[in-house]
Amino acid sequence: MSTPRKSRTMADVARLAGVSPMTVSRAFKTDSSVSEATRDAILKAADELGYVFDSTASNLRSQRTDFIAVTIPSINNANFAETVRGLSEGLKARGLQILLGYTDYDMAEEERLIEQFLRRRPEAIVVTGGRHTPRARRMLENAGIPVIETWDLPEDPIGHVVGFSNADAVRGMVDHFVAKGLKSIAFIGGDTSRDTRGADRRSGFVAAMAAHGLDASRLIAVGAPPISMREGAEAMGRLLDTMPDTEAVICVSDLSAFGALSECQRRGVAVPGQLWIAGFGDYEIAGIAVPALTTINPFPREIGTRAAALILDVLDGRQVAPTKIAIFPELLIRQSGG
Repeated sequence: MSTPRKSRTMADVARLAGVSPMTVSRAFKTDSSVSEATRDAILKAADELGYVFDSTASNLRSQRTDFIAVTIPSINNANFAETVRGLSEGLKARGLQILLGYTDYDMAEEERLIEQFLRRRPEAIVVTGGRHTPRARRMLENAGIPVIETWDLPEDPIGHVVGFSNADAVRGMVDHFVAKGLKSIAFIGGDTSRDTRGADRRSGFVAAMAAHGLDASRLIAVGAPPISMREGAEAMGRLLDTMPDTEAVICVSDLSAFGALSECQRRGVAVPGQLWIAGFGDYEIAGIAVPALTTINPFPREIGTRAAALILDVLDGRQVAPTKIAIFPELLIRQSGG
């Protein structure tokens, strides 16, 4: 068995580059006192030696950690991935990195992650949604760093907000179907005790139906979030079995809508024609489905980029007062609900 090599040090890089260890440290921190030629020589020496700069001691002295904590409900959700992508792209020019944790739509898990993140003193923390456990809210309120709530427009925000009203977005979908003369409209969702944004979409559906004087009781709940395509198909099967006169279905997500569409195709139910179907999220699958799915684009990447810009403004002192940045989702009318 080979003996592990001793890790390279800053002194090793300094000797190879012909500079002092202090100059090496400054070069890695992009100190303007180090010329480009010297920095290039140092980076070339570090690359040759396989040296990786350890910023821990420097961060302890400067009281900076250079990372942003982010919580998202799911790591395999394309929309949340786009939000993280927007955040990452907006922060990387400043050398800020993302420390990511996923809550699995569990507020107790979010509370645990928030505590762990705050122990590491991030520069800022970005959380998904505007509802948290009482303890998580207290920790965020007293964190002493910028707090940005996303994907929601909470009535009582903790700090900054970049998001939209999930309820209003679905109200627009209901209005669209009612304008087409449809009255028997259903909603397919999941466990609303875990998915607060899904719960808001459901409440938006109920409120919009009531505003039009229509029956809002066609509610099919299935599974824990995120609702899968299989669960969307199961929910549509139940809906067709119990309320076959339904004219349109609004699903909590595009994945569940695709499952609902597939179940209709299995049963020979024409979409569009006999039934209209809409989803939420503007996932890639919505555009390539046959027929293409009517959906709502919440602009997830924009949420990330706007949150990143806000973080930089706060850290640089350009923005002090709590800010609410509203994103306006777009209703995309396609074949399934056109």
